[in-house]
Amino acid sequence: MSALEVLRFAVRGLTANKMRSVLTTLGILIGVAAVILLVAVGEGTSRSITQNIQRLGANTLTVMQSFSGGGGGGGGGFFAGGGAAQQQGGAGPRTQAKELTIEDARALTDASAAPSVKSVSPVVSASSQAATYEGASHSIAQLVGTYPSYFEASNKPVAKGSYFYNDDVTAARKIIVIGQTVADDLFGSVDPIGKQVTITGVPFTVVGVLKPAGSSGFQDADDIAVAPLPAVQQSLTGYGPLGQIIVQAKSATAVDAAQSEITQILDQRHGITATSTADYRILNQAQLQETVSAAIGTFTVLLGAVAAISLLVGGIGITNIMLVTVTERTREIGIRKAIGAPRGAILGQFLAEATMLSLIGGLLGVAIGFIGSRFTIAGVQPVIVPTSIALALGVSVAIGLFFGSYPANRAAKLRPIEALRHE
Repeated sequence: MSALEVLRFAVRGLTANKMRSVLTTLGILIGVAAVILLVAVGEGTSRSITQNIQRLGANTLTVMQSFSGGGGGGGGGFFAGGGAAQQQGGAGPRTQAKELTIEDARALTDASAAPSVKSVSPVVSASSQAATYEGASHSIAQLVGTYPSYFEASNKPVAKGSYFYNDDVTAARKIIVIGQTVADDLFGSVDPIGKQVTITGVPFTVVGVLKPAGSSGFQDADDIAVAPLPAVQQSLTGYGPLGQIIVQAKSATAVDAAQSEITQILDQRHGITATSTADYRILNQAQLQETVSAAIGTFTVLLGAVAAISLLVGGIGITNIMLVTVTERTREIGIRKAIGAPRGAILGQFLAEATMLSLIGGLLGVAIGFIGSRFTIAGVQPVIVPTSIALALGVSVAIGLFFGSYPANRAAKLRPIEALRHE
């Protein structure tokens, strides 16, 4: 019996009970689609987080108040992923924690003590600040008070207008650079440059609009406003501690040297010794990116493994259905063997049926996975990983062969006399 005839008998067997075949295929479809989509969500999350980190640049360091160091540090929640920070100092007794101050930031600008440092930007931030303009209102997710060097260090170029300058900081001028989301919600099609917005009752003049950075998951990177540090402290946050200090090294190769210099300066200013634990921590963007990439990679593998369980369930379903099919068609098998059908033909037919069920389910699952990846899932835009498609499709075919082999072998071993007696 030729391979074509075997396939023809297999197709006839599957179409004999269409509903059963559809339901069996559905199990494989769900498994393949789940693998592709969950891996795509993991990859999308990884790329999103990596892009957020890369926005700061490879030569950027962020000094933050240590969470366990006591003290406030207003606006310390500006950066996520603090758990990967490099905490300076030993694990010994803690000295009285000191908060980050403007004086700390100024000390880091000392060219003799920190020759690898290019710029220093002290930062305070306030969240959910109500802004209004001629009847329109918007709650700014993040309002930052800082120095002009912040724009380059944090990779936030201005698309329209300009940023502010050192003279504006010295004079504490109430001017502001806004993100695209803020500009759209407050001004719509009106040019915001030169217009005055009121933030919690304080008027600020818009001098620039930041280049759109896009959203990431639940965070909108364009829902931000940046103003001179003294103006924000006077009007909104008060003269408390800094939330963080953003330090830009002279180059990507000078980051480690800059981090060492920052550590020495702050250890001296904060009274940190070899036997005490630092009350601050330094985020190295390169190290943070490596750590996050490794963690997200593990997370993606875990998602794929969980989804693969549904493929296994689909394979068990194929075994179950094929066993039922063999039982129902025992007499037919006996007749075919009695008229000369070889064992290989019977075995091939049932293997072909199981493989066709899994292959059709796999192809439909790939299609569903592609369609699903066009939608945002839990705030993340999925990114299809080609290897996940090949793997899921290959596994689905392998499942058909593996889980279909037992029922097929059972059918092929039936003795014609016993099969013909079956009712």
